[in-house]
Amino acid sequence: MSTIREAGAGASKVMPLPARAAANTPLPLEHGIARNPGMKLDLGFLESVRSVNRSALERRVATLTKRRSIKADNQAAWLLRALACMDLTTLNSNDTDERVRRLCAKAINPLRRDIVEGLGISGETIRPAAVCVYHPFVATAVDAVRGTGI
Repeated sequence: MSTIREAGAGASKVMPLPARAAANTPLPLEHGIARNPGMKLDLGFLESVRSVNRSALERRVATLTKRRSIKADNQAAWLLRALACMDLTTLNSNDTDERVRRLCAKAINPLRRDIVEGLGISGETIRPAAVCVYHPFVATAVDAVRGTGI
């Protein structure tokens, strides 16, 4: 069962996540990919989440501009982490299959070989979080990344 933790005064409380939708049947396949059936919106769950301490939030936000930047020895690691959080997206009205294939190739190898070797991460897999394309190009994107683990 999936759970979340709610921090309270002194101790944390484990609460179950809302149950999935009752109609938990697989949705039809589109381009060979099963759709996520989702779950019902539980407003009671949202209302049970503790409110935000606005004054503490404002104090914290005010300190963000005064903090030191990432030190040089950690900068490459943070930039690689940022790359892993990015979505590569092409949502142009004039997209082509070739443009989608190029975007997928960039997702497979987002860094030039000399950069990878210079950082000493040749054995590591660095990938963006997602490749986003318009619906008509999903099949092209799936074919382009097939077998890569993306």
